[in-house]
Amino acid sequence: QVQLVESGGGSVEAGGSLRLSCAASGYLYRSTRIMGWFRHAPGKEREGVAALYSGGGSTTYADSVKGRFTISQDNAKTTLYLQMNNLKPEDTAMYYCAARTGWAPSLPLKPNEYNYWGQGTQVTVSS
Repeated sequence: QVQLVESGGGSVEAGGSLRLSCAASGYLYRSTRIMGWFRHAPGKEREGVAALYSGGGSTTYADSVKGRFTISQDNAKTTLYLQMNNLKPEDTAMYYCAARTGWAPSLPLKPNEYNYWGQGTQVTVSS
């Protein structure tokens, strides 16, 4: 069964940090080419936060999180992480990890470029 399971969300004060994790099932991590993190806040569209190539190499970030968030994966490439530092109230959202099994010459941050999704983990940042 193809599965992505996020964890690590919670409530923090502005300036705090959280580390999100996303565990990928066996089939998925063998076939994934690109993985990304997205977020969806009430009243807003789902937006791409960060992405990386599963085989290693480039990463990309939304302008709103550059310098504060870091995307990474473990050596076995079965777990995706998002380290979030200096959190702001505007970072409050449901965060999702996503996987893309097709190759892309540049890392996409559009939701429709990904074909597998986790169930999400809530991040709430208070001022």
